[in-house]
Amino acid sequence: MSTEAGFGGRDDDRVVELDDDTPVLPDQTREDTDRGWGERSWSNDDRLRDERPPHWD
Repeated sequence: MSTEAGFGGRDDDRVVELDDDTPVLPDQTREDTDRGWGERSWSNDDRLRDERPPHWD
């Protein structure tokens, strides 16, 4: 059984170049968010800005 280049070789022999800027794993998975659990993202910021008292400006 012959192996073609890149197939059937050992992972130890494979060269992988990584950038320092690109993270290997994300900080948070998509399933670990409100949307991943089927919930809406809850943000109160827009309502609080709209209800800001005029004397604070």
